[in-house]
Amino acid sequence: MLRRTLWVLALMCAAVAVPSPAQADNPIVQTVYTADPAPLVHNGRVYLYTGHDEDNSTYFTMKEWRLYSSADMVNWTDHGSPMSLATFSWASADAWAGQVVQRNGKFYWYVPVKNRSTGRMAIGVGVASSPAGPFTDALGRPLVENGEIDPTVFVDDDGQAYLYWGNPNLWYVRLNTDMISYSGGVNQIPLTTAGFGTRTGNAGRPTLYEEGPWVYKRNGLYYNVFAAKCCSEFIGYSTAPGPTGPWTYRGTVMPTQGSSFTNHAGVVDFNGGSYFFYHNGALPGGGGYTRSVAVERFSYNADGSIPTITMTTAGAPQNGTLDPYARQEAETIAWSSGVETEPASEGGMNVGFIDNGDYIKVKGVAFGSGATSFSARVASAAGGGRIELRLGSPTGTLAGTCTVPGTGGWQTWTTVTCPVSGATGTQDLYLRFTGGTGSLFNMNWWQFTGAAGTTNLLTNGTAENGTTGWRVFGSGTLSSDTGVVHGGARSLALTGRTGAWNGAAQDVTAQLVSGRTYTTSVWVRSQGAAATTAKATLAITAGGSTSYVSLTPATAVDASGWVRLTGTATVSWSGTLSGATWYVETASGTDGYYLDDAVFQ
Repeated sequence: MLRRTLWVLALMCAAVAVPSPAQADNPIVQTVYTADPAPLVHNGRVYLYTGHDEDNSTYFTMKEWRLYSSADMVNWTDHGSPMSLATFSWASADAWAGQVVQRNGKFYWYVPVKNRSTGRMAIGVGVASSPAGPFTDALGRPLVENGEIDPTVFVDDDGQAYLYWGNPNLWYVRLNTDMISYSGGVNQIPLTTAGFGTRTGNAGRPTLYEEGPWVYKRNGLYYNVFAAKCCSEFIGYSTAPGPTGPWTYRGTVMPTQGSSFTNHAGVVDFNGGSYFFYHNGALPGGGGYTRSVAVERFSYNADGSIPTITMTTAGAPQNGTLDPYARQEAETIAWSSGVETEPASEGGMNVGFIDNGDYIKVKGVAFGSGATSFSARVASAAGGGRIELRLGSPTGTLAGTCTVPGTGGWQTWTTVTCPVSGATGTQDLYLRFTGGTGSLFNMNWWQFTGAAGTTNLLTNGTAENGTTGWRVFGSGTLSSDTGVVHGGARSLALTGRTGAWNGAAQDVTAQLVSGRTYTTSVWVRSQGAAATTAKATLAITAGGSTSYVSLTPATAVDASGWVRLTGTATVSWSGTLSGATWYVETASGTDGYYLDDAVFQ
C-alpha cells in the first residue's frame, strides 16, 4: 500500500514534483497506485474502474482491478476490488486496462488478461448486477483472443454494440445483444496516416496509434481517443461519421507530461460537464509502473473538436456539494495523507492504518446553518486516539474532537459522538487523526447532526448532486436536468409516470421518530398542460400494514412556473416500522414534473 512514509520520502526527493496535500485534489486516489481509468455514468454517479499497480513495481505488475465512485467529481468513495485475476480461472497474469458498459440490466467488464493455456493476451468478460459488483466470469473462457490488449466497448444508438481493442493493431467485433458473443468475425481497422496521424522514426509503425482506444459517440460524431507514440505516450484522437470509420486524425488531446511513460484516457459527460480521465506518476514513489489516475474538466469546441488538455494538481471543480447530515463512508475522500483502505467486517470498506498526524480531506461540505454533533463508527485493537474536525485545512479551525477508545479489535466496532461548534456554510472538512505511536484505530463511517428542526433528512435535496439519494416510487424515469431549475444549477426531472401516485422519492425509514412533527418544503413544476394538484406524501409500513400521511396540502401546479409545496404533519405508527418513503404525487394524470430544493426536517 501507498504509505505515509512515501510523503516523507517525497519531501526529500526533488525528482518528484509533489503537490501540496492541503490544496491539490489530483491524482484523485492517494491510498494505492491506480492506472487505466474507465469511467461509467450511472444513476447520478460516476463509477471509475481502474487497474492497480502494486507498490515498488518494476513492470506492469497488476493483479486486480479497483472501483471508485463520486457524485460531485471530487469526493471519491473507495469500493475496493470487485474483480481480480482470480475471477478468471483460465487467466495467469496481467489485470490490465478494461472498460465497463451497462446493458440488459447488467454490467459487463471487458478486460485483457493472459490465457494460461496459450500464453497469449485475451479478452475476458466479467458480469455483475450492480456497478459495484462483485463481478463473475461471464464465459469461463476468453471472448476473443489474438494476443492484443486494451478493450473498449460502445453501444450505438441503434443498439449495435462494438468491442474495439489492440496494440499494435486496432480490431473490432460486433457484439450480440447478450454482450458475451459476437457476429461477423474479427475485423481489423486500417491504421492509415490520414486516420491516425503520422509517426516518424519507426518504419514498422507508420501511424501515431499505440494502444488504449476509447470509443464513444457525441452529437452524431464518433470519437476514438487513444494513447499515441510510445514512449513517452501522449493522447491523440480521431473522429469518424460511423462506428467503423473512415477515421480522420484530429490531433493531440493531452501532450506527453508527467513521470509515467504511458497514458490512458477515459471520457464522459456528467451533470452538464465533460471530463477527461488519465493517469500519470505524480504521487510519491510514482513512475511508469506506479501510476495514479487523475481527471480534468473540459469543454468541446463549437465544431466538436477536443481542446488540448494539460495535467493539473487542482483537478476538476466540484460538481455539487457533500451532505454531512447523511451517513458518509470514511473511505469517501477528496485527498488523504497516510491512510489506507481495507474491507470492513460490517460491509464495504473502512479507512485503516491510521497514524498520528494522518488526515482525510472531504471537499465542499454543506453544513448549512450549523452542525451540533459528530458521530463516527470506529474500531481499535490498540489504545485508540482522537478525530479532530478541522475546517479549511489540516490545521484550520477546530470544530470538535472525538475520542476513540480501544475496542479490543481492528474490526470490533463502536460508535463515538462528540459536540461540534462553528461548522456552518459550505467548506472543506479535514478529519485529522492524533494519538500515540503506531496504528491508532480504523474508521468505517461518519455523520454530523444539526440543531433540532434544521437537519434535512433528505439526501441531496437541492438536486445539485444529480439523482444521488433519489429513486422513483412506482413507475417512471428520474434524471438530472440543467435546463429548468428552481435554485442552483440542477433539478430532478421525472418522466414516464404510469400512475398519479408515481413520484420522485427517498427512503427515510432510518430517520423517522414516531410521534414527531415534521415540516416539508419542496418546489414542483409540471411538464404537461393538464391541470392537476400535487402534494408530498409519506408512505409508512409498520405492523404489517401501510398508511399514507399527507405532508403538504394539495396545491395546483402547472408548466408555467415553480410552485412550493409546504406543510407540517405529525407522524406516528404502531408496531415495528419496516419502511417509510417520502415522495411527491399528483391528484390525477401522468404528466411528468420537475422537483427542486426539497426539505424534510
